[in-house]
Amino acid sequence: MRSLSIDILKIILAFFVVFLHMHVLRDWYPSLSYILVNGLFRVGVPVFLIISGYYFYYINDIQKLKKWLIRIFLLYTIWSAVYIPLWKEKDSYILNIFFGYHHLWYLIGTFFSGIILFSLRKISSKILIGIILILFCCGYLLQFLGNSHYFKGEIDSTLNLYPTYRNFLFVCFPFLGMGFLIKKHKLDVKQKPSVLFVIASIFLIIFEAFLNYQVFNLNKKESIDLLFSLLIACPVLFLYCKNIPVKTDSKILASISTAIYLIHPLLISWIYDSDIKYQDIIFTVVLLAVSLILVLINKKVKYLL
Repeated sequence: MRSLSIDILKIILAFFVVFLHMHVLRDWYPSLSYILVNGLFRVGVPVFLIISGYYFYYINDIQKLKKWLIRIFLLYTIWSAVYIPLWKEKDSYILNIFFGYHHLWYLIGTFFSGIILFSLRKISSKILIGIILILFCCGYLLQFLGNSHYFKGEIDSTLNLYPTYRNFLFVCFPFLGMGFLIKKHKLDVKQKPSVLFVIASIFLIIFEAFLNYQVFNLNKKESIDLLFSLLIACPVLFLYCKNIPVKTDSKILASISTAIYLIHPLLISWIYDSDIKYQDIIFTVVLLAVSLILVLINKKVKYLL
């Protein structure tokens, strides 16, 4: 039996990713848009990674790892081919291939971080937590130095490349490892955070985003992927939803969330670059319809989702 609450959470998180890629409300309420896009909506990918890490605990031999890696690699290869027409002339083909085009960084990042986590799965949990925190802090520091433009010239340009800090080592491994540790120590059974704790952790994200916007005065047009508050809010949100005792036999919601995540940039490009009216309504309808079609096709053609 599947957790229905987790599958519903995945749908919400998928839309969070869609909204941040659309830079929702940027033209009407830029301050609110920043808090949402570089704050609240950033829980999407980390919680997805925590969920993956939670179930990665069952990958306990090399054959299971191979099967898991092949599935992710095929998924990454298929969707990388789909998005080749959207590659721009200024894009580095090497970076796109090895670090993922646009949102596909999540797939290749999960692939490599899974290999590392499998290699470290038997070490002390305290050491693993230490590694997670050190790597996350390294990523955060690189991101902050880039967004604050502390350096100039080539160094600044390098720091502001997404793969410099948003990669398998500094983002994917820490949150994948969190999910693994939650399952290993059965924290989903032992810890049941209240809704007030969840709300408080969400406000912590909003507060940190506000600090980045008003106090640290980071560039308003640059993305912030790493927030310290995500280390608290994301596992708390996962644990809260995991403890909602609603089960289902169907995998359709989880598959739809994956389809939404994978297809939405393509639809954003097609619809919002056109002159059609009611773009938001059309985009939402088409996104849901295409996602459902992909789910149906995936029943016949495996590894599409």
